[in-house]
Amino acid sequence: MELTRTADLWWKTAIVYCLDVETFFDSNGDGHGDFRGLTQKIDYLDRLGVTCVWLMPFYPSPDRDDGYDITDFYNVDPRLGTLGDFVEFLRTARDRGIRVIADLVVNHTSDRHPWFQSAREGPDSQYHDWYVWQDKPPPDAKKGIVFPDQEESLWTYDRKAKRYYLHRFYKHQPDLDVANPAVRDEIARVMGFWLELGLSGFRVDGVPFLLDTAGSHDAAQLPDPHDYLADLRAFLGRRRGDAVMLGEVNLPYKDTMKFFGDGDGVADELTMCFDFIGMQKMYLSLAREDAEPLADALRERPLPPRDGHWATFVRNHDELTLDKLTDSQRQEVFAAFGPDKDMQLYDRGLRRRVPSMFDGDERRIRMVYSLLYSLPGCPVLYYGEEIGMAEDLRAEGRLAVRTPMQWSSTRNAGFSQADVKDLPGPIPQGRFGPEHVNVRAQEGVAESLHSWIRHLIDRYRECPELAWGRYEVLDTDESSVLAHRCDIQGTVVVLHNLADREVAPEITLDGVDNSQVLVDLLREGETEVSTKGKATIELESYGCRWLRVTER
Repeated sequence: MELTRTADLWWKTAIVYCLDVETFFDSNGDGHGDFRGLTQKIDYLDRLGVTCVWLMPFYPSPDRDDGYDITDFYNVDPRLGTLGDFVEFLRTARDRGIRVIADLVVNHTSDRHPWFQSAREGPDSQYHDWYVWQDKPPPDAKKGIVFPDQEESLWTYDRKAKRYYLHRFYKHQPDLDVANPAVRDEIARVMGFWLELGLSGFRVDGVPFLLDTAGSHDAAQLPDPHDYLADLRAFLGRRRGDAVMLGEVNLPYKDTMKFFGDGDGVADELTMCFDFIGMQKMYLSLAREDAEPLADALRERPLPPRDGHWATFVRNHDELTLDKLTDSQRQEVFAAFGPDKDMQLYDRGLRRRVPSMFDGDERRIRMVYSLLYSLPGCPVLYYGEEIGMAEDLRAEGRLAVRTPMQWSSTRNAGFSQADVKDLPGPIPQGRFGPEHVNVRAQEGVAESLHSWIRHLIDRYRECPELAWGRYEVLDTDESSVLAHRCDIQGTVVVLHNLADREVAPEITLDGVDNSQVLVDLLREGETEVSTKGKATIELESYGCRWLRVTER
């Protein structure tokens, strides 16, 4: 692929930073982060190297599910500011060359949304058929419950409507009926509204649930739901040609590929899909200190269609899901990184952040983020990861990893001047609390984790091979070492040692000989290559090396 005329594919080399406005920075002292506060911190994100901000839900909400229960898709929650504040934030971000995408949460609404309140009036309401109703729950009503500790069924009886409504998630989040053309048109209007204000696309929440029409009337006679996803992508392209749809699709690779679409080798549905399988196999490899599970996942991962891409991550805003591992594999990861029941959620994931999972071991933490920025795909960083924030298990469920950003060691971590009771979550204490972990203490300090993340971002931006190139997992004689190469107009070779011991694996690089050397990209130095393309790479415990093939 040529490296010309690629501006419309900005996401191929994007540095995505996910944040929740409510927990980022409070500008007015009411205890809630807000858009004015976020605007004040744009230069911080710019200095870090961020090129795209992903906003978690900021819409009006009763906040029973951290904003994912929405009552108005066309506004900003008053706690976070106004539409004017939102537009000013977009303008400021754009001035720094930072694009903004936002969560598109249209599988369901809040039960307090005016649409649902009207729908409860009965079949005469224009909104009744915007939701999925049945006179009695189907036999499989308990199958596939997302929150088994909170819900007993996917169907709940509404006394006013005198019917059961479908909710894939909480009962206070009734599902919209995406099979209804009126609902489809409304979703397009929502997207069009925010695109007009300046968004560069959307992270689409729970895509498989969104397209699931199993509870709709005459579901068997409905068109293929993927046709609807393709329609949304086409609408997005018409409104803004370089906009993206980043999909949350936690399925095996074969099934995930369907959500890219089938446009004769072109991604005509989702632009990008998160690599949930690679992430889960990565943690299995880290737990075993054995590269094989992650190497196997990379070998098995299909190439995305043209103009499609995988999004890589080591942490996100939910529990660290391990649901695609076997029961025994999941227990291995639990034992290594979350042995206490309080650290686990639904017996399928961990409600912990990376630094605490590795007990603060800087070597392992830095190595994990090196994996994030060098594995093939678009890297997505969760807020606070750049300074080593940890979870607070005092918070309920997933909220443990959604605590306020730690800006300084001052009152409330420099996040807000409000009373502690008014904050959106607790301030972590102990070794990962703001007294020890904060932006002010790390930004500009050469040996800090923040500077390491910034260094990785700089090198990633200088290595188009990592984003654009074809990759190959390399064989080594060390089980703990993951080695891969990425080729386009040049070649970059990356090695990670997942074990607590020094190793010196030998790799073979086809097409490379002793007329070339491997130049270190993360530190000073270079490595010789033999006439047969062989090189021995020294790696310290939990070490990582990025190397560029360079002519002598």
